[in-house]
Amino acid sequence: MNDKKGFIDIEGETAPACPATPRVLDMSGVETVEIRPDTPVKDYLEAMRLADAEARTRLGDYMLLSWYDRDRDFESPQHASECHEDSAIPGYVDYGVSHGATLQVDVEGGRFVFFYLPVDL
Repeated sequence: MNDKKGFIDIEGETAPACPATPRVLDMSGVETVEIRPDTPVKDYLEAMRLADAEARTRLGDYMLLSWYDRDRDFESPQHASECHEDSAIPGYVDYGVSHGATLQVDVEGGRFVFFYLPVDL
């Protein structure tokens, strides 16, 4: 529960919603695959289809954790970058890696970026 604006309650302790000290992000467990089709993809949906196919090939069952669409300057989860305004690490990257992503698919040099987690059923 939020007691004060800009603060959140974590296990009975009040903490800043956006920590002042940036974290160091360890991406050593994340494989990055770059996709550069001969013909540019027309939109996010086409890029997602390519990225999902790559995730299926490399991970089997998977979950899409976070993504970025530079064409629309839109990310998921929404507002993930609000705490990263002065950071070199975008919020969607931090979210994906912090939630267990093992695969990053980059379509057209950062135009569309997707983070995936393998799912064992």
